Amino acid sequence: MEEPRLLDGLTEAEVSQRIKEGRVNSYVRKTSRTYSDIICSNVLTRFNAVLGGLFLIVIFLGAINDALFGLLMIINSLIGIIQEIRAKRTLDNLALISSPKAKVIREGRQLEIPYDQVVQDDLLVLHPGDQVVVDGIIVAEEGLEIDESVLTGESIPIAKDAGDELLSGSHAVAGTGRYRSVRVGSQAYAQELADKARKFRLSKSELREGIDQLLRWIFRAIIPVALLLFYSQVRAGLSTHDIYIGTIAGIVGIIPQGLVLVTSMALAVSVINLGRQRVLVQELPAVEILARVDVLCVDKTGTLTDGTIQTCKVIELESGYDIPTVLGAFCGAVAAKNSTIAAIEANYPDPHWTVAGTVPFSSDRKWSSASFKDHGHWILGAPEILMTDSHPSDQTAALYEEFAQKGYRVLMLARSHKPPTQRRLPAPIQPVGLVLLEEKVRDDVAASMNFFKKQGVAIKVISGDNPLTALSVARRAGIANGGSAYDVRSLPDDDDAVAQIMETYEVFGRVTPEQKQRMVKALQTRGHVVAMTGDGVNDVLALKDADLGLAVGSGVAATKSVARIILLDGKFATLPKIVAEGRRLIANIERVANLYLVKTMCVMILNLVTLIAGLPYPFLPRHLSLVSEVTIGIPSFFLALAPNTRRYQPGFIGRILRFVLPIGSIAGIFTLASFYLALQGGTPLEEARTAATLTLLLISMWVLLLLAHPLTRKKTALIIGMNFLLLCVFLIPFSRSFFALNMPPLNIAARSLIMTAGSILAIEVYWRLRLKDIINP
Repeated sequence: MEEPRLLDGLTEAEVSQRIKEGRVNSYVRKTSRTYSDIICSNVLTRFNAVLGGLFLIVIFLGAINDALFGLLMIINSLIGIIQEIRAKRTLDNLALISSPKAKVIREGRQLEIPYDQVVQDDLLVLHPGDQVVVDGIIVAEEGLEIDESVLTGESIPIAKDAGDELLSGSHAVAGTGRYRSVRVGSQAYAQELADKARKFRLSKSELREGIDQLLRWIFRAIIPVALLLFYSQVRAGLSTHDIYIGTIAGIVGIIPQGLVLVTSMALAVSVINLGRQRVLVQELPAVEILARVDVLCVDKTGTLTDGTIQTCKVIELESGYDIPTVLGAFCGAVAAKNSTIAAIEANYPDPHWTVAGTVPFSSDRKWSSASFKDHGHWILGAPEILMTDSHPSDQTAALYEEFAQKGYRVLMLARSHKPPTQRRLPAPIQPVGLVLLEEKVRDDVAASMNFFKKQGVAIKVISGDNPLTALSVARRAGIANGGSAYDVRSLPDDDDAVAQIMETYEVFGRVTPEQKQRMVKALQTRGHVVAMTGDGVNDVLALKDADLGLAVGSGVAATKSVARIILLDGKFATLPKIVAEGRRLIANIERVANLYLVKTMCVMILNLVTLIAGLPYPFLPRHLSLVSEVTIGIPSFFLALAPNTRRYQPGFIGRILRFVLPIGSIAGIFTLASFYLALQGGTPLEEARTAATLTLLLISMWVLLLLAHPLTRKKTALIIGMNFLLLCVFLIPFSRSFFALNMPPLNIAARSLIMTAGSILAIEVYWRLRLKDIINP
């Protein structure tokens, strides 16, 4: 094999040859589920298997009109598939936009190319925040430090030398380097870890776990209910046809047909809505999680501020030095230029001194250095760190504190007699000057932070900068109106003490990446749901461990690889919209689940009493299909997507059970009473079933009305529309015949209306005494 040129990289001919040989980093980036996965998840479900089997039995019995539930099953599956495909396309398009690039050297020129165009033997470049996209061998480095925590769990950066191996999935945190790719594509180590954050996966959440648990309970009840119901229909002395139809009606009635569909559709629509706001949701439950967040941790630089430097000033501490020239030379010597170096460099030109050595900046050290031939050794970094080794005058310390309180980001320029190393500063060092930088707070931050405060979300500013500077910026952003900032250099080792400090303070300064991670975990131990925003390599560990990581689109690749949500345009004004979308999602899914499961509970009561009493079943399958679609199915689609500003409340399953069990039981008891009174009055079975159907329809319509609160014009129109549709079903001869609705005599119909009124009264009493403030606060 021909070796690539060390400094110039591969030629275009060499790249083309490797692509032909298949030695290219081509792999399937799993930004979303495949089309086959979407189809299978919507079609091949346990409930569809049960309904499909019952559908075939009904067709075999020749009761075509009672097979309506099978048609609805097919329609629901198609709607679910279409919505998820729309969400998939949105995710894929946004993921393509946010996909980071790899820096490669080819024919002596540095290029940025998509990850999947890297070939074996390519020469790649690393700067702080860049991901290692393929396995390789370092050929040159300058203070290169690699974070391999995603691969090993070890958070301490590892210094790398020429000849060392790099594994894909890790990322650079300091220094620069070049490496030759060795293993690409599926052969690269931890390729799935490198793409972990871009997978579309329905990971567990309170919402899904709650619904799945309820559905498991229902599914386990199907077989015993079916056997016992079949026995009760045989005991009632019905014909074989009626025995099977009655049993099928009882089974179909307890299945919340459409609940899973509406849940998936609501999630998919949320993804589409957020996509229009330039928000990439890398995990669907992330929308729900943000609605549950009660603590939002934000970084300062690049998050509260937009990363641009408004002013740059120099304060001389020691005469006899040309500080502007030193700063120009220092910036010229730095290989990996962050926004701070770029701002200083823009003000002070490089005199092109001969560089003898450098130590790159890292978030752990909080300083960098440059040594020059004939011009000495210079250090630029956080004053608190440098002053511990320099013993500055009280005047210098006071001057630094004064500017920090004014909100300046303050750096100290110092001189040493010996060259610094990557692990320690030489002693003593001599402070020469202060560099004052003023950052611009994002225009949309204050309004967003005010929104979160009103919503009961605590804001924590966690910055690597001086605590006083961080406090000043936080005040300008509308976060901290009083109090003081905490210097995290004095953070105790005890986790409980850390948690208490996090509860007490709002602003924290001089935080290292590992401390950010500890602080997030400390908040979680107190039961908080923590979101973390960030854009820099120092935010990666905390983003990874937070309940919800939010990366800014302009941030480094490493942050976007571990975040669950990416703000592609970096606008903080989008955050309240994400929260609103999450809260709408949770509140509406809970509302819709109540609607579906009331019917399930009602039918379970009917099945139980029918079994004990040996009565014919009160409904045909078509009756329950009518109830399901008019009072549940159609309205649920609109309610699931309606605006809803209700705050998140824990206890999803408990609230549903407190609503469903009593109200479903009331509906079941009064519906059965209507059916029984009709039979006792000598009414034919078909008319008695019509009386029961009418009672259940009216009760279900009342439950719909309660769950639609607070009423809006659209919700009112929906309810009026459903009542009009119901009226048409009873008035139009064809529909009345199709659904086997034979109106009973006036006295029997009056009894049914009395039972309906009694049920509504009981539901209203329970609603007003126990539930109103819980369901619709």
